[in-house]
Amino acid sequence: MKKSLISLALLLAPALACAQSTLISNIKGYTLQDDKLLTFNAIEFTDDKITRLYQSGDQLPDLSDRQTSHINGQGKTLLPGLIDAHGHVLGYGLSLLRADLTNTASEQDAAKRVLDYGKQNSDLTWLQGRGWNQVQWPGKTFPGAASLDKYFPDRPVWLRRIDGHAGWANSKAMALAGITKDTVSPPGGEIIRDSRGNASGVFIDNAMTLIESKIPPLTLEEQKAILLKSMNALAGVGLTSVHDAGISVTNLKAYQALSREQKMPIRVNAMLDVTDKQWQDTLRQGPVRDKNDFLKMDSVKVVADGALGSRGAALIEDYSDKHGHKGLLLFSDKALLKVMKTAMDAGFQVNTHAIGDDANKRVLDNYQQLLTTEKKRALRHRIEHAQVLRLADIPRFEQLGVIASMQATHATSDKNMAGDRLGKDRIAGAYAWQKLLKTGAVLAAGSDFPIESPNPFYGLHASITRQDQHNLPQGGWFAGEKMSRLQAFKSFSLDAAYAGHQEQLLGSLAPGKKADFILTDQDIFTVKAQDIWKTRVLATWVDGKRVYQRKEQ
Repeated sequence: MKKSLISLALLLAPALACAQSTLISNIKGYTLQDDKLLTFNAIEFTDDKITRLYQSGDQLPDLSDRQTSHINGQGKTLLPGLIDAHGHVLGYGLSLLRADLTNTASEQDAAKRVLDYGKQNSDLTWLQGRGWNQVQWPGKTFPGAASLDKYFPDRPVWLRRIDGHAGWANSKAMALAGITKDTVSPPGGEIIRDSRGNASGVFIDNAMTLIESKIPPLTLEEQKAILLKSMNALAGVGLTSVHDAGISVTNLKAYQALSREQKMPIRVNAMLDVTDKQWQDTLRQGPVRDKNDFLKMDSVKVVADGALGSRGAALIEDYSDKHGHKGLLLFSDKALLKVMKTAMDAGFQVNTHAIGDDANKRVLDNYQQLLTTEKKRALRHRIEHAQVLRLADIPRFEQLGVIASMQATHATSDKNMAGDRLGKDRIAGAYAWQKLLKTGAVLAAGSDFPIESPNPFYGLHASITRQDQHNLPQGGWFAGEKMSRLQAFKSFSLDAAYAGHQEQLLGSLAPGKKADFILTDQDIFTVKAQDIWKTRVLATWVDGKRVYQRKEQ
């Protein structure tokens, strides 16, 4: 393996530096054509466009022609660049720079990890982190400020839950935010309180802004640096395009600056967050699209409810493990309809976060009311997550032309919690990939990074096996919802491109389409399904340029 990587590296460097046309041969190539898998053994591209695929029996061009550079693919697998239809690029970049609390064993373990991070970052006023999950801890209860106060009595700490829908603060952070016993939970949010009615330190959904509004915002230059770090890391796992699910106007300006400077290593399809104070003014300026299709913004992100793990997902009936609690709706019915209509009327695609069955029903009802013309329907509106659905609502996606933007690794991460939250009846409509596909709905795959790993091969593995990386549960969790390899591949490629109105440019390899592709160390169509997640990316090309190459190991 080491020898082949070194030889591949030696071939790649000079070839990509000097030639307009490039031929990569000796590969196991796969792409989609007419919903079927097409295989090829060589690919030719000129500048940013593919010019030809060579199949078995086709004669390759004369390799002595100096106008064509040649790369020997060493028999490796070549795939279209994969697309994550729902991630958070700035959030992922920040996660690479902040305390990582994923897979902590307890509240105390998480607090000690922040302590270590604080010692290494003594110049930071606010200590921030992400990734804690109380469901993985003994007792499965929310943490409190006291465990952080022990180490940080005078330094504010703010730690987001793994799903981003709850935050954990210490007493110093709450004091800076002016939180007292009398502070009222805002609409669409909840301040978790102790037995005496005091704020415990955990804030859910809209209540998080009480703390976060006191944290100094990032500058434009800081955002640019973080976005660049994030995009380079994403290229390294085989992503050539991502749909950034909810950006601020400042975030958009940072992207536009990187685009003008021609520094973007991968493509970004950005959704403008409707909670930004300038969102409507920005919509009036019209969609954004740069000349090389590295950046586009012609959609908005709306969040209808919270997340299942923090019991913020809006359910029609009570949570099975919390009587009297149905979750949180982040907008009133009237306000939600108005926001969606405003965006549609401006000609923007509406991508609405909905996790609970109540939120999904309300969003589908709104789409049904608003999609009164073919022009509005053609905008390809989406539901982000579509996690818990009434069985009666599943056919409505295809009927309304609404795309289900779902994340496979949410199912394998949530499998030990979702049954407790939903009970045996509602779980039948949860993470229901095959039920949706059988109705003809389009399913665009993603990861929701940094909540989950951005590695698309983790998502492909979860889609195909319904198992975690320990191959559990045996046979797969609700195995009837497994996808075939072809369905899973399409959800991370052509259907993800379709969800962003880019299927004519991206998502498959064909003459005239963008030269976005990846070389991998194993064949995802022949390797054992349980090993798909182990796939490693050897090199990534975007717009005909190599933007990542794995270092030999």
